[in-house]
Amino acid sequence: MGRAYSTIAFDPAKCDGCGDCMTACAQAKTGTIDRARSRIQIVGRGDTIKDATKDATEKAFELALCRQCADPKCVTVCPAGALAKDGASGVIGWDASKCVDCLLCTVGCAYGGIALEEATGHVSKCDTCDGKPACVPVCSKGALTYVTTANIYNEVGDWEDLFAPGLAGCQGCNTELLMRHTLRRVGPDTVLATPPGCVPGMGSVGFNGATGTKVPVFHPLLTNTAAMLAGVKRQFKRMGREVTALAIAGDGGASDVGFQSLSGAAERGEQMLFMVVDNEGYMNTGMQRSSCTPYGAWTSTTPIGAGCAAGQPAQGKTQDAKNLPLLMVNHRCAYVATASTAYMEDLYAKLDRAIEASKTGFAYVHVYSPCTTGWRFASDQNMEVARKAVETNFVMLWEFTPDEGLNFTRPVDDPLPVTDYLKAMGRFRHLSPAQIEHIQGKVEENIRFIKRFAAALPA
Repeated sequence: MGRAYSTIAFDPAKCDGCGDCMTACAQAKTGTIDRARSRIQIVGRGDTIKDATKDATEKAFELALCRQCADPKCVTVCPAGALAKDGASGVIGWDASKCVDCLLCTVGCAYGGIALEEATGHVSKCDTCDGKPACVPVCSKGALTYVTTANIYNEVGDWEDLFAPGLAGCQGCNTELLMRHTLRRVGPDTVLATPPGCVPGMGSVGFNGATGTKVPVFHPLLTNTAAMLAGVKRQFKRMGREVTALAIAGDGGASDVGFQSLSGAAERGEQMLFMVVDNEGYMNTGMQRSSCTPYGAWTSTTPIGAGCAAGQPAQGKTQDAKNLPLLMVNHRCAYVATASTAYMEDLYAKLDRAIEASKTGFAYVHVYSPCTTGWRFASDQNMEVARKAVETNFVMLWEFTPDEGLNFTRPVDDPLPVTDYLKAMGRFRHLSPAQIEHIQGKVEENIRFIKRFAAALPA
């Protein structure tokens, strides 16, 4: 597998053009506050940064910064061999002793990432400050982040992929990513249960006479997943074999008809890891609503239209979503967590804790999983929708153990308005102002409720 690298990411929608990042960079690299000498440049679309700030829009700014390209054109065109990509860090380094100041590299770079610094007469570029970029922590708006997810891929990329290639997921669906990463982390000594839903629909239980996984897998009913998996785990223990009993189920199979067996296994403290892939409906069978479907959402069984016989217009689901993770907290499980594939480091940390907890008790991980098809958004927007859910507090990421209580793992103290999340999807396009107000109020109520849990536990 190729090597992945950490990188500085820029979100223009959050940038207000303050320039603090440029000041911090100039101080770190030149000892001055001269922004012209900064390796990062925030550029207003149009005239100047000042003018753009005066009429700021979410797309008013662009970034000029070295992308540390995998195939760097600046290196290719350098006739002196002064530029080279470091295979360990991924940073493109500049050797002043070799540079002849021809500036060809500035022509070769399409991102404005390397430029002449007039004060020195040489080119200058970002070197990520040895993995601690000075520009990132001073960005109060969160427009700059240092993405270190690459560490995960470098660590587990060479581990065996325990799902077969060619699974049949919808274009843009993140469930395949979740399946592959989860099994890779859990490892080969695993027995997997996948009840009816998107996961077996993608091929986990096999297709055309071939198996879809490289571990034993079975296909229980929606109603008995946890009960069957508990029996399998107990039988292996009788045989003296230690395996991880893993279920990957949808929210329909866990929060609705599957809840009785899930609740029973959690109450008994069965030793298993139960993961719920919450796409907020029965998306595999026609996008019907589940108890985890949020208020106002369109589904095929909560339609939009002129209305029922009573004359009331149909405006999507009329009930709020069930908070299944909190119900599992009330079971006093050994471990409960919420997660999102938009935050893979957070997910991996929780997988590690859940795997360990499942050796002695019941571990539950609830992963919010945007559905490209059922939620009606473009296939390349899955991670953006998942990210917006967290940034608006529509989804909160936390973990719980009986000893440590409930703790937020990615607290959002200054959330975006919930409309930023709702407008990303077609399933909420019909909402009235009153419905949006209801959802915003529910989000704020939920955050207060979870915070009370966090403050109250452990007893």
